[in-house]
Amino acid sequence: MLRTLSIQNLAVIEDVQVEVDTGFNVFTGTTGAGKSLIIGALELLLGLRASSDMVRAGADEARVSALFEIRDKALRRDIEDISGVPLEEGQMVIQRRIPSGSGSSRASLNGEPITAGMLRKVGLMLVDIHGQFDQQYLLQAGNQLEVLDIYGRHDALRKAYGCVFRKRQELLDRKRELETGRDLRQQQLELYSFQAEEIDRAAVQAGEIEELQRRRERLAGAERLAEQLSHSYEVLYESQDSVVDRLKTVASTLDDLSQLDGELEPKAAIARDAAYALEDLAYQLRSAADGVEFDGAALIAADERLHLLKRLAEKYGGNDTAILATRGELSRKIEELGADESDATEADAELARLEAELLKAGEELRAARRKTASSLQKLIEKQLRQLQMKESRLLIQVNALEDSTGRPAPASNGIDAVEFLIAPNPGEPPKPLRKIASGGELSRVMLALKSVLSLVDRISVLVFDEIDSNIGGRLGSVIGQKLAELSRQHQVLCITHLPQIAAFADRQLTVRKVSRQGRSYSTIEALTGEVRVEELAEMIGGHSVTETTRLQARELLKQAQSAAPAKAVAAKEA
Repeated sequence: MLRTLSIQNLAVIEDVQVEVDTGFNVFTGTTGAGKSLIIGALELLLGLRASSDMVRAGADEARVSALFEIRDKALRRDIEDISGVPLEEGQMVIQRRIPSGSGSSRASLNGEPITAGMLRKVGLMLVDIHGQFDQQYLLQAGNQLEVLDIYGRHDALRKAYGCVFRKRQELLDRKRELETGRDLRQQQLELYSFQAEEIDRAAVQAGEIEELQRRRERLAGAERLAEQLSHSYEVLYESQDSVVDRLKTVASTLDDLSQLDGELEPKAAIARDAAYALEDLAYQLRSAADGVEFDGAALIAADERLHLLKRLAEKYGGNDTAILATRGELSRKIEELGADESDATEADAELARLEAELLKAGEELRAARRKTASSLQKLIEKQLRQLQMKESRLLIQVNALEDSTGRPAPASNGIDAVEFLIAPNPGEPPKPLRKIASGGELSRVMLALKSVLSLVDRISVLVFDEIDSNIGGRLGSVIGQKLAELSRQHQVLCITHLPQIAAFADRQLTVRKVSRQGRSYSTIEALTGEVRVEELAEMIGGHSVTETTRLQARELLKQAQSAAPAKAVAAKEA
């Protein structure tokens, strides 16, 4: 709930601090005194657009701050989640500063800066301002659905539906992703399959390239090897003047000389042995030459195979080991792509199942909503009769959400669109609540809604600006009593010109405009006792306050106090 509201340098308000009651508070005063600035200050705290034109002439900035007491733990957590600012002991101070020149306004919560977006979100959870034609929370069709669910306590049904809806959305996202990439996946699958088939056809073996290179070298050198071995054989043994023949000649000569010199005998033996050894070597070379086979076809085959493997190696990693590794990776990718196609097929079947489950959950929620709507509209009509709209009919429609083809169009909160409609006068067709033309009717409908929903509405501070527009004094007493009843569940702030409404307030504050040294100032004063009687008497008779108007004022207070419901120990606090 709101404890205090401080306003500095806002238009004609220089510096005021307003303390409000937990229950029903009214602001009274003559036209132009500055009552609308109370609403303007609250709207600034709700994050509405701020303008430098609002700053009092001569001031550097305007400041508006409010102290709220937040006792609802869930609401405190929500505010902390939005703002990131801890709320110690449930105390919360919101401030908005508007510079007089260029520059943006600044907002803070408990001294910590917050954005205008955060301020709007927090403000909507705390205060509902109802002006004569303002688009209010309850006037928006989407919020009417939320109100219906809160009043009907449809949490379990909403949760069950929401769980299926989220699964369906996740599956739709996955299916969309699969469909979007289908052409690309097909191209990839064709490429990977081609590459895998290319490797498979080659039948690559680990270490094959290195072995092929060695074999090719042998095949390519076979002819030269045979030629050189035969040539070596001829030089050693077969040709004229061969090495073996010449060495045998040397050995024979040394044998002859050893007859003359005995010491040459060993040397002759060495020569003979060498001749025999070379002769044996020559035979071995001839045998080796005869054993060499030159296979031109095998060389061509080895060249072709080596060329194939090297081309694959350039494409798939540099060697045969890398080629085989690539083949394994291709198998994995082909399997994944195949699984994606399988997933797409399975997704269709699962989606059909979830669609049926979602429709069933949505229909259960719709049945509960229609039952709640029937009960709620009767309660609201009862309130309208008490507010002198005895012939009015209220209708809460729960219609199916459909797409352009007439098929269900599920939303995150169900398969329904909820709309509050009203026919204020007999014979008129019901129209959406937001299209009511009469401000007086709109005010009373809103008050009826607030009265019925007061037990389930989380918003703690309700502000009514000129709810008395287009209504007379007789109806003013009825509305005053309704506001007093509403204030037992919510903190109510109301700006009014009707003494019949003001008399029901727990706290009455008057806004006056005074002039000092050529400048206008608005002041706000809490009224009690005879001062309040004088204010009510002035509201009844204008500036000419008489004993008669004073008696009328006292009678209004007496009647209001006797008619008003007993004040609760504390109004519902946020």
